[in-house]
Amino acid sequence: MRSRACRRLEKELVQIKRDHSSFEVIPSEDEELKWRVIFSAPEDCIYTGEKYALNFTFDDTYPVESPEVVFVGKPPVHEHVYSNGFICLSSLHSGWRPSFTVASTVLSIISMLASAKNKKKPKDDKEVVRTTKGQRSKDQSWEFHDETC
Repeated sequence: MRSRACRRLEKELVQIKRDHSSFEVIPSEDEELKWRVIFSAPEDCIYTGEKYALNFTFDDTYPVESPEVVFVGKPPVHEHVYSNGFICLSSLHSGWRPSFTVASTVLSIISMLASAKNKKKPKDDKEVVRTTKGQRSKDQSWEFHDETC
């Protein structure tokens, strides 16, 4: 029997393919609870023309619990994105709600990028990357300092 998370993700995938041509979802062939989402930065922002990939890793508690979401490949240089791909965004952590979806999460990340005025790394980038090696971003205790993080 398919888990609740798998049934929910099947519905979300259909909706994304129907309603969100601005990004592509590639479910893992090996792991049914892992997706890669590829998107381009929106026009008229400092990331225009850049393309990014996110890994979504779900567990059986999805959507009650948030997925782990990290940039893979070269992440954007952004004050809320660490060099290891971790994202400091409250809606991925303590601000998660079961009504959130993969699509709404991707759109939140795109919005975060679109609102940036400068390309700069987080102040604690080196320390976070060093101290979180081998850990999941979802297991970190993030301090959210402003409305965009």
